[in-house]
Amino acid sequence: MRKLLFSILLCAAAINSFAQQEKKFNDTALLQPVEVIAVRAADKAPFAKTNLSKAAIEKNNLGQDLPFLLNQTASVVVNSDAGTGVGYTNIRIRGTDASRINVTLNGIPYNDAESQGTFFVDLPDFSSSANSIQVQRGVGTSTNGAGSFGGTINISTNEVNKEFYAAMNNSYGSYNTIKNNFQFGSGLLGKHFTIDGRLSNITSDGYIDRATSDLKSAYLSTAYTDAVNSLRFNFFTGKERTYQAWNGVPENLLNSDRTFNPSGMDQPYKPYENEVDNYNQTHHQLFYNHAFNSDWKMNVALFITHGKGYYEEYRAAQKYADYGLPDFNNGSSTVTKTDLVKRLWLNNNLYGGIFSAQYKKNNSQFIVGGGWNQYDGLHYGEIIWSKVFNSIPANYQWYNNKGNKTDFSLYTKWTEQWNPHWQSFLDFQLRTINYTINGFKDNPDLLIDNNYAFFNPKFGITYTYNSWQAYASYALATHEPNRDDFEAAGNEQPKPELLNDIEVGVQKKKSNYSLDANFFYMNYHNQLVLTGKINDVGAYTRTNIPTSYRMGIELQGSVVITNWINAAANISFSENKIKNFTEYLDDYDNGGQQTNFYSKTDIAFSPNTVAGATVNFIPLKNSEISFISKYVGRQYLDNTSKTSRSLNPFFVQDVRLSYKINKLFKETNVILQLNNIFSKKYEPNGYSYSYISGGTVNTENYYFPMAPRNFMIGVNVRL
Repeated sequence: MRKLLFSILLCAAAINSFAQQEKKFNDTALLQPVEVIAVRAADKAPFAKTNLSKAAIEKNNLGQDLPFLLNQTASVVVNSDAGTGVGYTNIRIRGTDASRINVTLNGIPYNDAESQGTFFVDLPDFSSSANSIQVQRGVGTSTNGAGSFGGTINISTNEVNKEFYAAMNNSYGSYNTIKNNFQFGSGLLGKHFTIDGRLSNITSDGYIDRATSDLKSAYLSTAYTDAVNSLRFNFFTGKERTYQAWNGVPENLLNSDRTFNPSGMDQPYKPYENEVDNYNQTHHQLFYNHAFNSDWKMNVALFITHGKGYYEEYRAAQKYADYGLPDFNNGSSTVTKTDLVKRLWLNNNLYGGIFSAQYKKNNSQFIVGGGWNQYDGLHYGEIIWSKVFNSIPANYQWYNNKGNKTDFSLYTKWTEQWNPHWQSFLDFQLRTINYTINGFKDNPDLLIDNNYAFFNPKFGITYTYNSWQAYASYALATHEPNRDDFEAAGNEQPKPELLNDIEVGVQKKKSNYSLDANFFYMNYHNQLVLTGKINDVGAYTRTNIPTSYRMGIELQGSVVITNWINAAANISFSENKIKNFTEYLDDYDNGGQQTNFYSKTDIAFSPNTVAGATVNFIPLKNSEISFISKYVGRQYLDNTSKTSRSLNPFFVQDVRLSYKINKLFKETNVILQLNNIFSKKYEPNGYSYSYISGGTVNTENYYFPMAPRNFMIGVNVRL
């Protein structure tokens, strides 16, 4: 609270000082968020993209995590550990996992610097503060932070709300899922000053046993804006406490006990009640935008993100030696094992700045931008309880490792409108990275100090004629390995990944319909994938494979049939292949590992077909009935293309009913959403482990089932 108060006072003082300098303007011409324009793809940019407005976001925002709000976007597949879309969730774009999807919040990097993943559970209900979201498929335009290696999600909260508002959004649904939030905005005060805020609370029991979520968040944004300047400070924080559900349901229980959760089961008699993930993340963002004249704009932003938390585990029959401890002598005998409770901590800071300068005159636009950020991460584990009394020192830590990463990038973008029909786009990015790791939990003596320098060019051309638009582009992206990839011996250290991305698209937009077709070819060199290989320090890590690719076509369309029926749909067909793949299997009979070679196998978690459709009926004024469908083709759990190690295709239908009431309050929206209305049994995520025992190959599959028929009802009141 003291930090929040200090931040507000600091911002208010800056605003007051700045306001004294700006009295020559009689009115306010509000600046657009320059920091977002710099990293987003414009309407005519030659890349595959989808823009979601605030209205589109609010339609689906009943408490589920942000990935589920993007589920109807082309080539997107989402999943949820708890089976409900609340708590830990994940998103894939064209089969590309979250560690390769660049995410920015108002142009500021959000990806975890080490794993490069995105954990939206750390910012519960952030969607309620979003004014717009852009999803780019493929490499897309240059951005800040971790390089886009197949997708980009840019979320903006910095648009100015001119009018006062106050709103309460409340939802209740299956599995005791509850969402409450309160939002407010001052509108323009004295034509210059605004304050926006939000408090949110989301709880759920989850579909999977004990997969509870207790999520809290707050958002505060203050801004001063006039004809040529804007100064904005954002503070937002999230706290999550979720019971672990990331181990999956074993295949042999999938039909008889789909909600089984092995987490916490090491404790005898009953599951350990505190087998939880507990994490708090706080963001501070300060933006200054300035328009020098009608042609030149610039922005600078400073940020700091602090995160701290742990996950707690009860573990039975643990060897003291595995924790760097001697066997315990209790006076009568030597004890080698004990039950214990441990916490694995992460304490990190990400801080830095971004900037951009934009020149636009006549038919030319130039953008120069970039950013610098520093990550300091501390990983440590502590044992907080032992069944064998007094056998482990108080506050004992069995590992304490550091990770530091410095990321610097510069980019320049040039867009030229040569005539009414032809526009060109050119984009160059230079990115340098220094990454040091002071040991790992299981390999404390393994030290990493790597430097990378990447040059990522992108160029394309767009042709526009009447309602038609066609484009073609090429983009190169390079991507550094993740923290876990480095847990290998010196002669097995991973190489950076490289991606050549070609996109060709055509669009037709009319007042009552739109059609969109996009062809893509994404050719990888040294893509990192799991092969099952154990390196010489005993870890399963991803391995570079020489050649792989994704190739496909994305079709989208929307139509207004009558004033009471409209529809939108998308479907993606793709081929996702590794040209030559070697599988490594642990051999429990003879020791070591055996190998199997495969030619042109499917890349794991990359379905050949993904489709979505929404049909909206408006039977009465202020009412709407929506039928929502999603199809995802077969996904393989590893890279062998074996059906026995795969997720079955699924086709799921939801129904959403909404009614708007303009009485009593300014606006009241009542929304009822029925998910999975036919109670389809399906699993959008899982993992697999195979080994040789008794002379045969044994495979153990684990799945993350989604809930059967369930509902959410929301009452959103705008005062």
